[in-house]
Amino acid sequence: MKARFRRALAAGLLTVLAVGGAGGWAAADGQRAVTGPPPGTAAWVADTTLGVRLPEPGRASAAEVAGFFDGLPPAQQRALAVRHPLVVGNLDGAPYRLRYLANSLALQEERQHELARAADPALPERDRKAAAARAARYAELGSGRQILAFDPRGRGQYAQMFGELEQAERTVVVVPGSDIDLMTGDRASAHYGTPGGAAEALRAASGERLAVVAWTGYTTPVKVGLDAAGSRLAEAGAARLSAFLDGLTPVTGPVTLVCHSYGTAVCGLADPKPEQVRGVVALGSPGMDVAGADGLRVPLWVVKRNAEDWIDKVPNVSLFGLGHGADPDQPSYGARLVSSTGSHGHSGYLVPGTASLANTTAIALGEDARVDCAADSPACRSAAATATA
Repeated sequence: MKARFRRALAAGLLTVLAVGGAGGWAAADGQRAVTGPPPGTAAWVADTTLGVRLPEPGRASAAEVAGFFDGLPPAQQRALAVRHPLVVGNLDGAPYRLRYLANSLALQEERQHELARAADPALPERDRKAAAARAARYAELGSGRQILAFDPRGRGQYAQMFGELEQAERTVVVVPGSDIDLMTGDRASAHYGTPGGAAEALRAASGERLAVVAWTGYTTPVKVGLDAAGSRLAEAGAARLSAFLDGLTPVTGPVTLVCHSYGTAVCGLADPKPEQVRGVVALGSPGMDVAGADGLRVPLWVVKRNAEDWIDKVPNVSLFGLGHGADPDQPSYGARLVSSTGSHGHSGYLVPGTASLANTTAIALGEDARVDCAADSPACRSAAATATA
């Protein structure tokens, strides 16, 4: 008994040391997850202009929200978006084009607020510079982009649609890992490791047959530390992802989730429903907080880690609240393992020209027969053979 405990303790400590050594402890550990209804909810609930009770964010289901808006003429829908842009823009189940409009208006309003802060001499210079940077980012996001969600709280969250839903054959939702927020969702550094860069790559690789949502919709860990080693933020993110899918998939049909790094734990904990999700593709996973592929109700495809991915140094354990469990990259996990030839590093799996991008695109399009399976994956070869037959 004591020996087993010592081994468990050693493994737990090894997790901490490896995670810390992989990227350095984050000074911002203890990130506060953004949860609950969007800003402006109190004014929305109190609004009686239409003479009816408005669906309460966080309580009304996406189906109830959709039914409510279906019963309103376009002019009244638009009027609600103008009066309550932050609520309508984040209201799962609201018409997606109305959400584009609402978020455009919300970005304009928040930009003006940040510009005022940037010009306020009473604020420290650091705060004024941060406000100016956010104002510039809000202007960028509001310049004709299709923004499905925008929440300025905390480090900021947003979701951007790439492509047109009416023209796309299928839809993908990209779920990111650590260090991604409103300011970094399509950053130039390691661009294809961001949700925005991944969306661009998948769209292009599919010949624009895919519509892709870059979903920066939860509070991610900052750098690598205790937040990244634990599941607290992933659990909060999983709830937000599930709610987002409740509103999206009645329009798109079942989607493919493409999940990177810590985002694979978010996707695992979301327990995606077959009627909403065709399958999950995991890239650079530290573990999914799911014991094995059979713990998911949908097919799990895992892109084999490349030799330069530092995530390989993180022990696959779950002890004392640290670690994300078994390694999805191992054949024993039961996932469909696919090749990542040509990829380099933790953020390089969806770089154009890589086998991992080609495989992820084929999976999202439902073209399993085109997938290049990893050598040690009978589950992948069986799926490809079934598709060929």
